Amino acid sequence: MVGACKLETIGPGVVAGVADARTLVLAGGRQVRLAGIEAGTGEQADLASEELKSALLGRSVILRRIGAEEDRYGRLVAQLFLAEGGSERWIQAELLERGRARVAARVGDRACARELLAREMRAREAELGLWAEAYYGIRRADDSTLAAERGRFAIVEGRVVSVRESGSTIFVNFGRRWTEDFVVTIAKRNERGFAAAGLAPARLQGRRVRVRGVVEQRGGPWIEAAHPEQIEILDRN
Repeated sequence: MVGACKLETIGPGVVAGVADARTLVLAGGRQVRLAGIEAGTGEQADLASEELKSALLGRSVILRRIGAEEDRYGRLVAQLFLAEGGSERWIQAELLERGRARVAARVGDRACARELLAREMRAREAELGLWAEAYYGIRRADDSTLAAERGRFAIVEGRVVSVRESGSTIFVNFGRRWTEDFVVTIAKRNERGFAAAGLAPARLQGRRVRVRGVVEQRGGPWIEAAHPEQIEILDRN
């Protein structure tokens, strides 16, 4: 357990290789996908890969998980810990603190997300790593170029103008032109989960929020929020 973040141990392993900024290879050939983070691209991905190699190659690690143990490609999906000097180093947390990654849309647990978001925030405020590049910065919900981010992971913030329901979908609107402005969608079947996390969709109206996920386009730009940790409330009125 890290703070309030409870993780289930999968087991130990030895890192034999680094395939990319989020994928390791264990002795024996099994691949591990680092859970809960989004790596950068290009130079930022290369820097993250080099740091992983420097810290982990040939080292024994402990794999822990939240939720499914494997992804659809058969890779282990894990939070990774390096035992060192009687303590453990949380690899995802270190990557976030150095600005080598961003917190992903899915972490799997609200408490774990808070732990990781706190580390991301420190790197962002210090403009470390990828946060020094405008390409990775937080986008404004009223930015007219947001639709150009289609297919890309982004972090968007703004004030919610209205919340509406239509059929099986809840629409969290950041503008009055519903077919053009940024929207976050939440499936009705997930409403209780958001409410239990203190994010009842109807109560988001008027609040300033930050949402993370892959930008899609259906009229205007939109992000589907399937997990409560995708949304942060920025004001506390």
